[in-house]
Amino acid sequence: MVDFQLKKERYRKLCDERQDIPLFMQAWWMDAVCNNKNWDVLLYEKNNKIVAALVYHNVIRYGFSIIIQPQLTQSTGIWIDYPNNLSTSETLSLEKVVMKNLIQQLNEQKFSYYDQNFHPSFTNWLPFYWNGFVQTTRYTYQIDDIKDIEKCFQRFSYAKKKQISKAEKNLNIDLKLTGELFYDQLQNNLNQNVYFSKKLFLRLYNECKIRNQGCIIAARDAHLKIHAANFIVWDKNCAYNLISTINTEFRSSGASTFVVWEAIKQMSNKTKIFDFEGSMKENIENSFRQFGTNQIPYFRIKKFNSLTFRILYQLRRWI
Repeated sequence: MVDFQLKKERYRKLCDERQDIPLFMQAWWMDAVCNNKNWDVLLYEKNNKIVAALVYHNVIRYGFSIIIQPQLTQSTGIWIDYPNNLSTSETLSLEKVVMKNLIQQLNEQKFSYYDQNFHPSFTNWLPFYWNGFVQTTRYTYQIDDIKDIEKCFQRFSYAKKKQISKAEKNLNIDLKLTGELFYDQLQNNLNQNVYFSKKLFLRLYNECKIRNQGCIIAARDAHLKIHAANFIVWDKNCAYNLISTINTEFRSSGASTFVVWEAIKQMSNKTKIFDFEGSMKENIENSFRQFGTNQIPYFRIKKFNSLTFRILYQLRRWI
């Protein structure tokens, strides 16, 4: 336990120093979504310097130790500090050494089930394959350069441009919606079927606001009714459309597209990329694609170490 605490403290310090560590892998983000517990980090070091880290969320379910994605977190996984000017061969060699070490440490945790989404920048899962893990490719959608707003807009489909034009005539952007009101709106729009708690959301929202790395963008009509609202989070490299909510009564108002467009404009002077937090659902994929996005793959890597848990897992899915 002491060893893990020391590792976490060293990792916190690293996160403070290295803003290139992706948002969802930052120590403060993991604190927020895991309630300051149930997460750990494995480190690979060389010459007393952290070269790589594997961040993960560990919970006990029915007596089994399982590693899974925290809620509201697109990806965790491995971060590697690559030296400059590495050749392709040198890069692969480094990744092999790093992952061999981290996977060995991971297996020492004696988990029953492992299931993590890896950041899109992680492209070599082969060492996991060699160690009995399996992989599913998933997709998100990104606009790769949001600095030039006009160029972004020109990439939108005719339908998206028309929706924005319609919304601009009838709706106003509200940047002052509170976290509590946003969650209440989300609950109302989903008939109380929100999969994460208000307490969790507000904890994350407040941490993002403190660091100026999160905002809520809403669209209201002349009667102040909220048509749509999005919670956007970002780091220096990418903004994420983390949570969206649409009042189905006003689905045809163009508000959902309008708030995304406003988010892209707001983020253009804060970061480089806009990530739509992609979905594997066909209708959602179609909507994201119409913003002129690029389809970006990322890995979901899994492993069962317990036959009993695997049987229970399959039974639950079947039921």
